[in-house]
Amino acid sequence: MKLTATSTRARHARWIRPILAVTTAALVAGCAQVPNPSPNDPWESYNRSMYSFNDMVDRAVLKPIATGYETITPRPVRTCVHNVFSNLGDVWSGINSLLQGRGRDFVDTFGRILFNSTVGLGGCIDVASMHGARKIPNDFGMTLGVWGFGQGPYFVLPFFGASTVRDGVGTAVTLAAPVTPTAAVFAIDNIPVRNSILGLYIVDTRANLLEAGRLVDQIALDKYSFIRDAYLQRRKAMLDSRENSQHASTQDTLDDAGQPAAHPSDNLPVYDDPEAAPSN
Repeated sequence: MKLTATSTRARHARWIRPILAVTTAALVAGCAQVPNPSPNDPWESYNRSMYSFNDMVDRAVLKPIATGYETITPRPVRTCVHNVFSNLGDVWSGINSLLQGRGRDFVDTFGRILFNSTVGLGGCIDVASMHGARKIPNDFGMTLGVWGFGQGPYFVLPFFGASTVRDGVGTAVTLAAPVTPTAAVFAIDNIPVRNSILGLYIVDTRANLLEAGRLVDQIALDKYSFIRDAYLQRRKAMLDSRENSQHASTQDTLDDAGQPAAHPSDNLPVYDDPEAAPSN
């Protein structure tokens, strides 16, 4: 009986610590005031404080684990793990394409799932992308946008990070939906296996953001503003592609859109001799 009581207290303690941490972050959020917030970020005081809290948790826990995972795990293994989770995520993307009335995107996405799940060994190998069937990212926040709901103010979610009011609702629906990668993991009855796969999913997600994080550290003077503006621009590009074109943007086109445009002369060969003396 004594052992049972001790175990119960230990379980409660594991839940209390995160709750206290979030509560502390919320209290801090009320202390840091931004006098002139951005028009698209009226809650900037709260958002910056929550961003700082998320960044603190990331630097203390998630980033070191993800960096270690990247260091010790061979790239083919990491790619396989990421592709399996991405293949599960395509199910939810396809359903949202259907909810948006985008039948072509729905068919293309589920074609990817069938192709990768069979020929791609359960999604380990992204055979579909190799054959031109590019990934079409989609989620319920984007579905709400297609349905006409405004995005609302920018909003930093605890642990999840950049979002808007509309996308925050979409995140809540995604967590509750029965056909998402996290739902598939939580459906596993074996608790140790379930927790291990959930941990791997979190680490894989964070590891795939390491390179982007390094880039932000190098070029951004204000990382909060950089991440906010990049997030809002990306979401706008995704919604515009659904409202103004026949086919939604793919992962590749969204990534390329964030790159600076090349100058026409950038692709020309250089014939200069670096050791030649300058002409007078």
